[in-house]
Order: sequence, then structure tokens, then C-alpha cells
Amino acid sequence: MKRTTFAKTACAALAAALASAGCAPSNGGGDAGENPLADSVAAAAEAARFKPPEGGAGELHVYTWSDYFAPDVIETFEKELGCKVVIDTFDSNEAMYAKLKAGGTGYDIITPSSYQIALMAKEGMIRELDQDRIAAVKANFDTSFESQILDPSFRYSVPYAVTYTGFAYLKDKIPEGADVNSWSILGCEALKGKITLLDDIREVLGAGLLATGHDVNATDPAAIEEAVQQVLKWKPNVRKFDSESYKTEVASKATYVGQGYSTDVMQVIVGDEEAGVEPRDDVGFALPKEGFSVAFDEMVLASDAKNAGLAYAFMNYIYQGAVAKANMEYIGGPNPVKPGIDALDEDYREQIVLPAELLPKAKLLKALDDAAMDLYNKAWDRIKATGGTK
Repeated sequence: MKRTTFAKTACAALAAALASAGCAPSNGGGDAGENPLADSVAAAAEAARFKPPEGGAGELHVYTWSDYFAPDVIETFEKELGCKVVIDTFDSNEAMYAKLKAGGTGYDIITPSSYQIALMAKEGMIRELDQDRIAAVKANFDTSFESQILDPSFRYSVPYAVTYTGFAYLKDKIPEGADVNSWSILGCEALKGKITLLDDIREVLGAGLLATGHDVNATDPAAIEEAVQQVLKWKPNVRKFDSESYKTEVASKATYVGQGYSTDVMQVIVGDEEAGVEPRDDVGFALPKEGFSVAFDEMVLASDAKNAGLAYAFMNYIYQGAVAKANMEYIGGPNPVKPGIDALDEDYREQIVLPAELLPKAKLLKALDDAAMDLYNKAWDRIKATGGTK
């Protein structure tokens, strides 16, 4: 999807939400060379110590979220290295993990959220990164994001994109007196049957925990029980749990309020010029004032990766300024790539990067141990089994 008017439109949308709630760095992303993306491929290959074999670099298999890399970013990487990037998608960390646990193989790069990575490492699903082959990552990482990631040492992962969880909503469908900048909107009876929640255990239980005044990573059984009871109070208003189609259902007015990710919602708001999809000024994005979850999706190297050299080249490519700029303008959220952020439109940059004063309300989802996850899984089973919404 090509979004040439993305920056200005997204700035206004996210501004409203935020208001209420070892080598030299590569070029900044657009001025050097006739094709900065092509130039970036060469720089990435060098940083990864990767030399494409004669006849092409083969296939790179990426398991990731939908609509997560700009098409021209992928196309240029393929063209310059004579390879094919094969993308498979998942809609939740749990679905991704379950597939791998059940024997799903054949991937080189996977992009789980940071809280899932420790478990994947423990299970032997991913390998430690060769620190000598991620030179561009280390050079271009924006250290202002360190407080929002779990492992700034890059032992197992390279941060890709940060998302904030809030609400996609139709501006003219919010009843008078209802506060869309609060988790309380989920209990509004006038919205019964017009609300969706993410089909994601951590996001939904996290919402219940934040709404009841607890830490988003709480492990105390009493706190988890309060969160369950809160979600069950919301559930009569919820038409379904969904992590994919909510993006289009808010736009089609089948849903009035959908719990969702900032990057997804921005894509709806700005439209798709190339596909003839108009911007949606009637759709908004809100962040709950009680607190909202923040998660970094990160690139990891699968333990059975067949094309590790090409995977390292791709990781370094994502950390080139021109590439990061293109991806940020495409997905509607920040990459922690300093030269890419510096190359963005100033107003857009100021809005997609969370202001320092809002950091206390951004609650980072962290890894839970086996005992805590057992509590969460049982709580999730109760939520999904109660009533008719699945």
C-alpha cells in the first residue's frame, strides 16, 4: 500500500490520541544516491558480512504480522540480492507460538512481541545472534527507546516496531457522556454489540488489569481475578474477539469501538491512495487515560533458519535510515532507528514517537514465568467460555 499523504494525516490522528491519554551510522534515508533503498541493501550486506552466492541468495522466509513491511522495501531487497522474501503472517503471539510448538518450521526470521522472546529462547525456537553480524543495528539503534524494550543487548532479538494499544472508534457513534479515552468505554451499554476486543490473552487481560488499577504484568491471583471479572462485565457488549478484521469493521461501521494497535488504526485513518481507499476522517484512535500497553515487535532468528546470512542482511537492512523511514511511513508507528527517525517530517516524528510526559502511562508488556502463564491461560479460558462471544 502506498501512502504518500501518510505523515500529515497520521500526525493529526495520533496527536489527538496522545493529547488525551560498532560502525558509523548509515545515511539518514533519502538524499544520498539515486536509489537510497538500493544503496541500503549494499550497506546492510556489508554490515552483515554477507556476500550473495552466484545465481542469487535464495529465499528468506519471514513469519510476521500482516502489513508490516513497505512493499518497495521488500521488492528492493529482493532485486538487489537476487532473492525472494516469502512472508507468512500470524495474528497473535499465542497463535505464532502454538504453530512453532506444534512443529511449524521453515522460517528464517520471526517477529514476536518482546515479552514472548524469553520463552521462545528457553524452548530452543530461536538462536543467539552473532553480534559481529548486526553492526548496522548497533550503530543506528535509537537509545531513547531503551526503556521500552526488554533486552537492549540484542542477545536474541533486534527491535523492529513499537505499538500502543488503544481504541479505533467511529467519532459520530460515541454516545454523549461516554469517554473513549478510558477503558470504561467498553462498559457503555449504548455500544452493546458494537465493540470488539483483541483476540490476545495479554492485551485483554492487560486491559482488565489496567482498568482495575493493577500492573499490566500482575501475577497476583487476586489481581488476575479482578481483571477477569472486569472483562466479563464488558463481555455482553463485545460482539467478538478479533485481531485482524477490526481494522476494516470499524471503517465499515460494523464495529463502533475496536480495541486495537496504533499502527493498524493509522493505516485505516490515512487510507490507501494506490488502491483508491480514501482517508477516514470519521475514524479516530484513543489511548486510555488509566494506562495502555506498549509492545515492541522484534526480529529473531529461528533456530532452524536455512538462510541465516540473508537473515542478518535483512536485519541490518531494516536498520538503514532510508528503509526505516519508508517502513515508518507505511506502518504508522516508530522504528527505533535513529537516522530513519531523523529523516521523517518533523511534525510526524514528534507525534509517532511517544512524548516523554506520556511514558508513565505506557505499560510495557513483559515476559511471565510458567506459573503466571498458567494463571493467565486459565483466566483466558474462563473469559472465552463465558457467554456467547468467542
